[in-house]
Amino acid sequence: MVEEVYRQAASVFLLREQSVCSSAGCDEKLYSILLLHKPRKNDAWQLPQGGVEKGETIQEAGLRELQEEAGIAPVRVLGESTHAYSYDFPESYRRFRADNVCGQKIHFFFALADKNAAICVDEHEVNQYAWVTEDQLLSYIHRENYLQIIRLLFAEVRVLLSSAL
Repeated sequence: MVEEVYRQAASVFLLREQSVCSSAGCDEKLYSILLLHKPRKNDAWQLPQGGVEKGETIQEAGLRELQEEAGIAPVRVLGESTHAYSYDFPESYRRFRADNVCGQKIHFFFALADKNAAICVDEHEVNQYAWVTEDQLLSYIHRENYLQIIRLLFAEVRVLLSSAL
């Protein structure tokens, strides 16, 4: 029997800084993240991500996928996450695969985009995008496990940003 394996994937937790204004001024910083919409029925919104090809690092794969899916480069890489997200492919998908890949394990890294970075989706693999704050996640992400990992990533990047910027 052939051992089942998880496909290795890379995902970019891409941040963009926004200024928050109040009666006291516009000094507070708020960060939004890039979510991409895949043209499918379920779990359509996700972080930019894709498979790691032979010889690529997580960072190289993630930057390639970001360029392919959102047309954005360059970005400032902030670091790798300590978290990963694994899931099994549904049987309806697996029956079309002729290999022993049973799911996917996504590794994350953090990057910062310019405030004015232009996004260009291909209208085929990705048909929409949104910059969302942590408070807006529930409007986009409905799979509880995926929502939890994104919240963990937000917590992790807050610590990273407080020491790096």
